[in-house]
Amino acid sequence: GDLSNFNYLMKLNTLAGRTFNDLSQYPVFPWVLSDYESEEIDLSDPKVFRDLSKPVGALDDKRRAVFSERYELSVQADDPSRAFHYGSHYSTAGIVLYFLIRIEPFTFLHSVLQGGKLDHADRLFNSVAATWQMCNTHTADVKELIPEFFCLPEMFENLNSIDFGTCQDGQTKSKVALPPWAKGSPNEFCRIHKRALESDYVS
Repeated sequence: GDLSNFNYLMKLNTLAGRTFNDLSQYPVFPWVLSDYESEEIDLSDPKVFRDLSKPVGALDDKRRAVFSERYELSVQADDPSRAFHYGSHYSTAGIVLYFLIRIEPFTFLHSVLQGGKLDHADRLFNSVAATWQMCNTHTADVKELIPEFFCLPEMFENLNSIDFGTCQDGQTKSKVALPPWAKGSPNEFCRIHKRALESDYVS
C-alpha cells in the first residue's frame, strides 16, 4: 500500500540510526511551511511552502552568502579537511529539548542541560513564527524540526503549569504562540501541519 510522507521520513530516520532513545541522534523532520503569520493558509498554494530543495541555511540568499564566505575562509585555513559552512547543526540534544521543554521528562532534562535551572524565558521555545524567523536569519541557527511537530499538540501547551519565567517585554510565555491560521488550537496546528507534510507539494 501507499506509504505516508510521515512514515517514509520515520523509516529514513530509523535506517540512518536515529532513534527516540538518543537525544543526540533524535529523528529529524523538515520545516515544510514558510507561512506562520497569515490568518488563513491555502495548502494548494506553493508559496506557503518552504523550498525543500535547499537546506535551511541556504533559504535566505544573504545568509547563504555569509555561510559560503565562511566555508571559503575555512578552506584556506591550515587544515582544509575541517572546512565548514555551518557552525551549528540541524539537530542536537539541545534542539530536541528546546522544542519539547513543556512536557516531561524533557523539562527536567532541559534543566539538567542548563545546570539545574531552566534557560532564560526569552531563549525558550515561545513562538512557532519567531523560531522559523530565527532559522532564516540568524547565522547560528539552522535547526530543522522533530516528528512531534506534526502529531503532539501537547508540546505547544503547558499542561504541567511550569513557571518559565518572565521575558524582557514583561510577558510570561506559558504556551507556545501558534500561527494565526491555527486559531489558537494546538490540535488544529498539528492537523494542518500534518496535511502540509502529506501534500502533493512535499511529496
